[in-house]
Amino acid sequence: MNDLPKSPEGLSGPMKAMSPGVVDFLFRQLVAGEPPEDTQWRREGTVLAEQPPGAELARRLSETDLESLTPLELFEYVRASQRLVSWAEQLKERAVAQYCSEQPARTPGIAQLHGRQPPAE
Repeated sequence: MNDLPKSPEGLSGPMKAMSPGVVDFLFRQLVAGEPPEDTQWRREGTVLAEQPPGAELARRLSETDLESLTPLELFEYVRASQRLVSWAEQLKERAVAQYCSEQPARTPGIAQLHGRQPPAE
């Protein structure tokens, strides 16, 4: 009855970015008189925005269902992903610096790395 006509390209505007799961969540929040964000996250422990970068943040990001996130939660997810990338980049830079600072005498040769000894002279 009150269905809005869809444009030929499908939904546009803010509705284009919302999955059915998000729309359902927002509707349930509206009906219950609750805020339009998942406050359950705060009750269950560290929120994604406050999770320090590391293995636990990587696990949580990989297990998150992006389709069920509200736009605000999706924004926080992206920010958390950026923190994790920066953290991993720092780890890589430290490892490269360590590798480059090794003295030639302390650096094992390729044959030693693979468990082979060079031929006797």
